[in-house]
Amino acid sequence: MTNKEIAASFELLGDLMELHGENEFKVRSYHSAYRTLKSFETPITEMTDEEIVAIPGVGKAILGKIKELVTKSKMENLERYKIQTPEGVQEMLQIKGFGPKKIRTIWRDLQIETVGELLYAINENRLIALKGFGKKTQDDLKQKLEYHQESKHQFLYAILEPIAEEIVKELKTLFPKAKIELTGAIARKMPVVEMIEILVGSEQDVQLLLKQQFDILSIENDSILIVKKTQNIPVKIYLCAPNDFRLQHLIHTGSSEFVSSVLRISNESQSSFEEEVHFFTGLGLPFIPPEYRESAWDEKRATTLPFLVQETDFKGILHVHSTYSDGLNTLEDISTYVQSLGYEYLGITDHSKSAFYANGLKEERLFQQWAEIDELNQRLAPFKILKGIESDILGDGKLDYEPAILAQFDFVIASIHAHLKMNEAKATQRLIAAIENPYTTILGHPTGRLLLSREAYPIHHQKVIDACAANGVAIELNANPYRLDLDWRWISYAQEKEVKITVNPDAHSKKGIHDIRFGTFAARKGGLTKQDCLNALSYKEFANWLKK
Repeated sequence: MTNKEIAASFELLGDLMELHGENEFKVRSYHSAYRTLKSFETPITEMTDEEIVAIPGVGKAILGKIKELVTKSKMENLERYKIQTPEGVQEMLQIKGFGPKKIRTIWRDLQIETVGELLYAINENRLIALKGFGKKTQDDLKQKLEYHQESKHQFLYAILEPIAEEIVKELKTLFPKAKIELTGAIARKMPVVEMIEILVGSEQDVQLLLKQQFDILSIENDSILIVKKTQNIPVKIYLCAPNDFRLQHLIHTGSSEFVSSVLRISNESQSSFEEEVHFFTGLGLPFIPPEYRESAWDEKRATTLPFLVQETDFKGILHVHSTYSDGLNTLEDISTYVQSLGYEYLGITDHSKSAFYANGLKEERLFQQWAEIDELNQRLAPFKILKGIESDILGDGKLDYEPAILAQFDFVIASIHAHLKMNEAKATQRLIAAIENPYTTILGHPTGRLLLSREAYPIHHQKVIDACAANGVAIELNANPYRLDLDWRWISYAQEKEVKITVNPDAHSKKGIHDIRFGTFAARKGGLTKQDCLNALSYKEFANWLKK
C-alpha cells in the first residue's frame, strides 16, 4: 500500500467514528495520523516498527493499525464502522465542505441515507429547520451535491496513468506479437477522463483470452469489449487487425470533431500506413500530437504547427513551498534538488502572512528566509534562487503585506485561497484589482478549482486575461494535477493577447516538482509554445523580463 492509501484509511476511520459520535480524542488522533502520513515521503512499508513509531503523531496504537493494513489490506476497526454505516452516508463523506457532524444530523434527524434522498429533501426545503442549517447553507450544499453527482465516474488523468500503463504491460505479456497502445481521452492526456481505452491489433482470438483473464462486463460488438479492473475503473478495449492498427488508432484517439475533419480531407490511399506521421504528411500537415487533437482541424489552423512547449524547455521552477510555510523540505533541500534536476533557477514562493492555515510568513521570518537565500545563492552559484512569495489576494483585491515589503521581492505570485464563494462579477473584479497592483508578477491558479473536488469560482476569463495584458502580468498554469488552472482552453486567447504563461508545479515537496509534467500536457493541449512560456526563459532572459 502507498502512504496515501494508508493515510486515507485513517481519514475514513476518523470520519466514521466522528459520524457515530465516538471518542473525540481518538477521532483527532486518526485525523492527525492522516495529515502526517499522506505527506510522508519515505514509503511506510519499507520502514521498521521503530522508525514508524518515531514519526510525530504515530504511536503504538497507530502502528498496530498500519501493520494490519499492510499485511491484510484492511483494518478490522474500520471495517466494523463501514458495516454500521450505509454506503450512501459514506459517499456523503467524500463531498468537500460537508463534514461528519452535519451528515450525522441529516442521517439521525431525517433518516436520509443517500445523496439522491438528500437532494430531494433540499428541493423540498427540509434542511432549513435543522439545527446548524439555514437557507444559505442548504443552497451551498445543493451546489456541492450536484457537482459531486456530475463528477462521479470520472477520474484524474494523473491517477489513471500508472494503472493504464500497467494494464498495457499486462496485455503485452498476454499478446506478445500484438500492437497495443493507449487510445481515446487518456491518450490525449485530458486532465479528467471517464475510462481507460486501449487498442489491440492482433491476429489471435483476443476476445477468448480476455474472457479468461478479465471480468467482462459487456461485449458491444465483435471489436469492442468493456472490462472492469481495480477500483471500479472501466477499461474499454478495441480490437482490430494489425495492418489496420494505425488508422484505427488515429480514429479512436482524436476527438470526434478532430477525426471527422482530418478524414474529410484524406483519401483511400491513406487508409493504411506504418506510422501516424505518414498520414499527416500525406495531407500536407505537420504531425499533430495526440494531446492537440481536441478540436476540428481546418484551413484557418494553418499547415504548420507551432512548436509546442516540452518539459525539456523549462529553465526554471517558479512556484515552490519550503518548511518556512507548509512545504515538507527545507529551503536548502528543495534548492539543491531543483539544481540537481538541471534547472537554472528556482523561485521560492512560501505563503504570505494571512495564510495562517499554511504557516504563512510574518515579516520577521520573511527576513530570515531572505538571509538564507542570500547565503545559498553564494554557495550554489551559478544556480539562482529568487525571493518570491505566494501572496494571498485579500477580499478587496489587495495583496498581503504592505507595499514596502512587496517591493523587496524578486517576484510575486498573487493567488486567492480564502472567501471563495463569489459571483462572477465580484471574483473578476477581485482578480483585476490584484492584477493592477504594481507588485503582482504572476496571477496564480485563477479560478481556485480542484478537479472533481471543488468547482471553480466563476470568472470572466477574457476580462482577466485582458487585465493581465494591460499590466504586463503573467498567468500561472498550475501543474498540480488536481488544479491544472488556468484551464488549457484559455491558453490560445492569452497568447493572442501576448500574455506569458508559466507552468508551475506548486510543489510542497521534492516529489511535487515533477508535477510539472502534468502541466506540460495541459499546456500542449492549449497550444502553448516555448516562446510564450515564461519559465522557458533562461535566467538572464527571465531577469530582464522582470525588470520590464
